[in-house]
Amino acid sequence: MAKKITKPVNKKPVKAAGPSKIKVAVNFLKSNQFKYTLGAFLLLFSGYLAVAFTSYGFSGAVDQSKLDLPILDFLDRSVQVQNFAGKGGAYLAEQFINLGFGFPSFFFILIFVVAALNLFGYKEIRFLKTFLFSVLWMLWTSIALALLLNVTSSDSFLYVGGMYGFIFSSVLTSFLGTIGATLILVFLLFVLLIVTFRQFLPWFTKVIAKKDKEPATAEQLAEEALAVAEQEALLQTEDPAISKRITEEDKVKVVVDPDFHDDDDFEIENTVSKKDVELSIEDMLFDQVPEVESPKPKTKVKEPELQVAEKVADELADDDVVAAMGDYDPTLDLSSYKYPTIDLLDDHASGNAEVSNEELISNKNKIVETLRHYKIEITKIRATIGPTITLYEIVPAPGIRIAKIKNLEDDIALSLSALGIRIIAPIPGRGTIGIEVPNQKPEIVSMRSIIGSKKFQESTYELPIALGKTISNETFMVDLAKMPHILVAGATGQGKSVGLNAIITSLLYKKHPSQLKFVLVDPKKVELNLYSSLEKHFLAKMPDEEDAIITDIQKVKNTLNSVNIEMDSRYDLLKKAHVRNIIEYNTKFIGRRLNPEKGHRYLPYIVVVVDEFADLIMTAGKEVELPIARIAQLARAVGIHMIIATQRPSINIITGVIKANFPTRIAFKVASMIDSRTILDTPGANQLIGKGDMLVSTGSTMTRVQCAFVDTPEVERICEFVAEQRGYPTAFLLPDYVGDTDGGSPDVDLKNRDEMFDDAARLIVSNQVGSTSMIQRKFSIGYNRAGRLMDQLEAAGIVGPSEGSKARQVLIQDEYSLEQLLNGFK
Repeated sequence: MAKKITKPVNKKPVKAAGPSKIKVAVNFLKSNQFKYTLGAFLLLFSGYLAVAFTSYGFSGAVDQSKLDLPILDFLDRSVQVQNFAGKGGAYLAEQFINLGFGFPSFFFILIFVVAALNLFGYKEIRFLKTFLFSVLWMLWTSIALALLLNVTSSDSFLYVGGMYGFIFSSVLTSFLGTIGATLILVFLLFVLLIVTFRQFLPWFTKVIAKKDKEPATAEQLAEEALAVAEQEALLQTEDPAISKRITEEDKVKVVVDPDFHDDDDFEIENTVSKKDVELSIEDMLFDQVPEVESPKPKTKVKEPELQVAEKVADELADDDVVAAMGDYDPTLDLSSYKYPTIDLLDDHASGNAEVSNEELISNKNKIVETLRHYKIEITKIRATIGPTITLYEIVPAPGIRIAKIKNLEDDIALSLSALGIRIIAPIPGRGTIGIEVPNQKPEIVSMRSIIGSKKFQESTYELPIALGKTISNETFMVDLAKMPHILVAGATGQGKSVGLNAIITSLLYKKHPSQLKFVLVDPKKVELNLYSSLEKHFLAKMPDEEDAIITDIQKVKNTLNSVNIEMDSRYDLLKKAHVRNIIEYNTKFIGRRLNPEKGHRYLPYIVVVVDEFADLIMTAGKEVELPIARIAQLARAVGIHMIIATQRPSINIITGVIKANFPTRIAFKVASMIDSRTILDTPGANQLIGKGDMLVSTGSTMTRVQCAFVDTPEVERICEFVAEQRGYPTAFLLPDYVGDTDGGSPDVDLKNRDEMFDDAARLIVSNQVGSTSMIQRKFSIGYNRAGRLMDQLEAAGIVGPSEGSKARQVLIQDEYSLEQLLNGFK
């Protein structure tokens, strides 16, 4: 009996011995020890090749006779070479350079160095891309040297382009001749420059455009100047018949010119055309020749422009006019804008293997064993493997209380020796109880894999945000336009900054600069400074601000109040357009159903990002919390959304007002259950494992997500890619805001009145409305200047003191009394 028992025990490891050795070998090849060893060898070998190749250029002629010896004679000690790398270096240089690709073989050194850096973990320079481009450039340079330098004569030992370059160039020359081969090489050079260097084609296009444009403009101006001079010379003649004939001919040109359309005036800007020259000559003729009646031809030229303008302004809703003009495209201002490419992001995959069956079975047995200790039987258990955690779903036997399993959270964590587990009892809509267990080797979720996913690329969300992957390895996406605001909180170093970068990066990859603007508030001054280069593309600021990233507390208060003014202004536009939200408004504006001359404009989305919200509350208190709460309550319909982040999840920071207006909350790992309840109103965030592990609460549902990792160099490359393109002249300007410390009638000096003081006074008295916004709108000036004008009018006794949101009382009842008052100031 004992022998029969021992035999199967001995056979099992014998059967498993074969695959275990293969697995050990594979794991060794994937280990860091092997990677670092191979990387160090490649780095040293590339240095050795560099010495050998360089020395070969000086000592190759001397060593050539020895290199031609048989290998055994060459290895004899009596044979000496001049190459600094010894016989091995001389032999390798001969094989790579003379018998290979010539001096372009130095590209091999670049390939070896990049391969070594990649093995060491430095992935900024990609090996496959470097290898491909290096081989292509090495082939082209080898053939070009062999063909163009013509140094492959029989009296020279050295093939500068290598033996392969000599063979390829000979084949090209025999088929195409020297000229044909040269043209082929020039063409291939142009293709290589386009493929290798991303900025080459835009630069080349600009150079060609300048060369084509400048001579044509100069020639055109010269012809037009000559035509004007000839007309002026003819005007000096005393024969009125000639002058009259010229005038009539010019009139005929203007009337019958088929190129004369009103649309052309809008398409061509800052250019001189023959049509414009003819019109100016016609006006000059009518002014100087009394025999010709000038009013009629002037009216014929100018009247259609006035009629067309009135028709567009008054009958803009006509279907025929709309169909003729087409839909308005807000992206045409930056029509050449290119969205960031996915190759700007790195693949941060850690290379860890998937969770093994041994780990799954071991965890399952420990869970079942722990539950049985407390007399809890389960009927079914199922595992779902995620990037950082594995979800074990269990179905308890009938009659088992869920609360009893929930109370065993710490006991199960002890038996599994895990960093911390989280029990979901029950899982909504599943009828099971979930136990989330951290994986022994977590996988890093790269932002590259999220951006490149089909779900993100085909998303139709208004403001798509890709945060990471769920437990089931699905890309987790939300629409900020529907959320509509986000509160991000967690302890220091748990991934909040990376989460903000992931949110901003998602929006940069999907939205055009005309469709989205950011208001970035960064009291720490270093977290969001990466995005300062996007000022003329995606950032919004107040007119008087120098920096688009707001860091000063006083400027933060003014900016938030300015966003409130922008919000109120947008609601006025929605009211005039008879729509309920920004989507309906922009759809109507794009369809040319709203008149820009009546103040309507395309409304981009505005996302306000506030980092370190706790610091703002500590220094500014209610002055910051109240405008933020007002934005959160009202701004959703007009396309203004807010994201605030804090590392202090306490009740004096995340107050009831903030929690009530931020239904969507993201919690990273926190220290205690109290902090988790403060953020999410439920425990769980204290059981996270850190490093981007987070809980996303969207009101009724709670989802555990592994945040996508986007590193600082990746963000810098994206910002650099966008900043290098043509942008707007300035950042998106928010309305001016006058704080409580600005202005005031007691400090007004009426001796230094604004130059618009008289006109503003007449406007106020004639309308009998003391409104600052009316002055701002009528004279197209900023809010600060309009406020100063109103203070001066108050000091002059024209309007009464401020009454809050109501218009000021007008103290002058008629314009005659006003004129007497104004004359007294002169």
